[in-house]
Amino acid sequence: RWQKVLYERQPFPDNYVDQRFLEELRKNVHARRYRYRAVVFQSGAVVQQLCSVCVFVVTWWYMDAGMLSPQGLFGAALVSSLLGYLLFDAVDGGAGRRESGRTRWADLKSTLVFAAFTYGFSPVLKTLTESISTDTIYAMSALMLLGHLIFFDYGANAAIVSSTLSLNMAIFASVCLASRLPRSLHAFVVVTFAMQIFALWPMLQKKLKARTPRCYVGVTVLFALAALAGLATVSSVGAVLFASLLLAISCLCPYCLIRLQLLKDNIHGPWDEAEIKEDLSRFLM
Repeated sequence: RWQKVLYERQPFPDNYVDQRFLEELRKNVHARRYRYRAVVFQSGAVVQQLCSVCVFVVTWWYMDAGMLSPQGLFGAALVSSLLGYLLFDAVDGGAGRRESGRTRWADLKSTLVFAAFTYGFSPVLKTLTESISTDTIYAMSALMLLGHLIFFDYGANAAIVSSTLSLNMAIFASVCLASRLPRSLHAFVVVTFAMQIFALWPMLQKKLKARTPRCYVGVTVLFALAALAGLATVSSVGAVLFASLLLAISCLCPYCLIRLQLLKDNIHGPWDEAEIKEDLSRFLM
């Protein structure tokens, strides 16, 4: 009888295997089973970030066209930030603040320092790209916003994820676009608004997603509708295309993922590479 050993001579060729070889065959041992509702819920992070970019671009377009004053945008952003700040603490009852040890006075000082620094350098931001053509500025901004979406932390553990790089690319795009506005005050307000929507807004969304999933879904839907409404005032065709993109990401892509999971066929057996489970760190010292 054939035995799977190398230290005995057997009357079989080297590549011989018997019928017991496939008894240890296992399929899809580590495959994850997804639920459609859960995948749709997780896709909300992508929808949120796409809507954030859309809201920022539409807001900049209104300021560039002279249909939105910097004072009005700054006032609305300030009120929204205060409401979001209160909601951020109310979601978990201030538990996160107590764990971090950060006080409201420290948050206020950081806000004032950032506002004063940005306002002081707004004339520099306004004239920073005067020697660069407008078409190049628009191309650079589009590329930076695309990179922001690619490297953003959507909750996946991947090497491409980089929250710092994503935020820096978004702020760089906002500086480029702000340099094409008529006054320094416009540049200051746009950069401040970019920091609010690209840095502070995702933090609130992550806490809502972890603490109150139903509230997170409602906020995501309302934010998407607001972004579509704003885009529709600029371009109806763009609004239709953007709505199709959001529906494809939140509904069609999860369905395709679920269907493709049924076709998964990973095999495992005695032919797999050996896994060393013993701690060999002592040999590395």
